[in-house]
This record gives sequence, C-alpha cells and structure tokens, in this order.
Amino acid sequence: MNQIFGDFIADIPTSEEYLIIGFSPSSIPLKQRWRNNGLSADFIADYFTTFFPGDPAPDKGISMKAEVKSAVSFIANELLENAMKFSDESSQYPVTIQLNLKSNNMVFWVTNSISSQQVEKLQTFIEDLTLNDPNDLFIRRLEEPSDGESGLGLLTMVNDYQAKLGWKFETVQTDPLTIAVTTMVQLKI
Repeated sequence: MNQIFGDFIADIPTSEEYLIIGFSPSSIPLKQRWRNNGLSADFIADYFTTFFPGDPAPDKGISMKAEVKSAVSFIANELLENAMKFSDESSQYPVTIQLNLKSNNMVFWVTNSISSQQVEKLQTFIEDLTLNDPNDLFIRRLEEPSDGESGLGLLTMVNDYQAKLGWKFETVQTDPLTIAVTTMVQLKI
C-alpha cells in the first residue's frame, strides 16, 4: 500500500536547516508520553526562532519570531498528539517529527504507525476535508459529539495558519503488517 492524499510532496530536497526528533515505543508506550508532546513542540519552536528577526512586523505589531514560535509550537504539538494518539500499539514503529526551513516555507513531517481501522477513519476525514470548505467543516466538527477524533487541530492549521496538508500511507512491514502514515504540513512564512 502506497497512497498519497492532499498536498503531499514526496521529493522535497533537504534544506540546510532542519531538525528531526524520534520517539521509540520500546521503553515507555507512546501514549504514556502525552505530556512530553508540548515540551517537544516548544523545543522545536524555540530552536527555529533563532532564524527569524525579533523586530515587530510594521503592520502587525508582533515580531516575526513570536509569530513563527507560536505557529510552530501549535502545529508541532498537534501533529505529535495525533501521532501518539493514533499510533498502532502493537507495532514497535517509532514516531518521528521533522521540520525543514526553506526560504519562505516551513515543512513539517510526522510519521507514525497506524492500524488498518485508523487508516479508514483518517482517509474518510481527508476526503471530507478535500470535499468541504474547511471553515464549514470546522463548525460542523465542533458541534458534533467527539470521540477524540474530531480533526479540529488539523482544521485549525488550515483555517488559522493557511497550512497545506498532505498524507502518505505506506506498508513498511508485511509480517506483522505495519502501516505508516506521514502527515505533511506546509506553512508559508
């Protein structure tokens, strides 16, 4: 199984500035590391702010550095939370998050294992996202009862940060079956 959805770019050349963090499921189950997601996201955001000026943007009154830090922290945290929450517990496949900085673009990748049942649910959400207005979908999802799978974090990335989202599903092992999903978020800066 190799499938691509949304705005996923498979062959982005590596940039000079990037950061990759991996989380192994072997020592402590990934779902027990929930509180570490915010710490990891804040670390990534702090690391990347060194590449942006601290002076306020003339039209906004906030510095580019503060704006980037807030966006990176939110997006990285949401991506890590989703990866940890939906990782296949029966798999020993790690969760990795990578952020690349290109001239006026930041690209996030998060890869995790996913059960075949979760593949179907995520692909249904992706289809819903591509067929509907993201703002309308956000309101609808907000009003629906949620089982923890509302997609509001991803919708916020699109609606509030004008992010482009893409996904790649691939079989990384056949016995036992291990499916990995890579979520890509492209953010203009």
